[in-house]
Amino acid sequence: MTKKERYSAFVAYFEKHAPTAETELSFSNDYELLVAVILSAQCTDVRINATTPALFAAYPTVQTLAKATFEELFPFIRSVSYPNNKTKHLLAMAQRVVSIYGGHIPQNTSDLETLQGVGRKTANVVVSVLYNQPKMAVDTHVFRVSNRLGLTKSTTPLQTELQLVKLLPEHTIHMAHHWLILHGRYVCIARNPKCGVCPITEMCATFTKAQKALAKKAAFVVN
Repeated sequence: MTKKERYSAFVAYFEKHAPTAETELSFSNDYELLVAVILSAQCTDVRINATTPALFAAYPTVQTLAKATFEELFPFIRSVSYPNNKTKHLLAMAQRVVSIYGGHIPQNTSDLETLQGVGRKTANVVVSVLYNQPKMAVDTHVFRVSNRLGLTKSTTPLQTELQLVKLLPEHTIHMAHHWLILHGRYVCIARNPKCGVCPITEMCATFTKAQKALAKKAAFVVN
């Protein structure tokens, strides 16, 4: 299977079977999504979704968050990973949004990346989820799955992002982010991927390579 054929098969499968794939983070507006994504770094969506309801009840807007102190905010997120740093990031982010952007969450990645705690991946998540912009956020799942499938051949998240954005149809990029994440979260897991139940092994370069190796080994034993 050529790379072009693999991309076509990948898109065709997921457009049919997961046409409405979306983030598993709970949010109701741009402010809540940005906070949730910042908190989700190196933490599970399940943990974040258990944390944010009380946080958003106490700080329902970016303006209220900007007025909080470290001591007030920290207890709400102490159960997530790196709570000290994330508390500082959220406070600085909110204060900058209020002072520089008039209380409005930026709608483009360049402005988002000026906010504390917001890197390339976080900015790409926000604009792709909220506005369907053709941006590819690369986390560990996207990096692993795209390399395993043979969609990419990369050693860094940036290489993965650039290759996917170049070769995916533009209208699918914001969805492909979710396809890769969810497939990596539930099927193509880091250790012991569930190839036995995977519905896309026919397009998977790693699986195909492994099957060929097994066939070659079996033929050697027989001979």
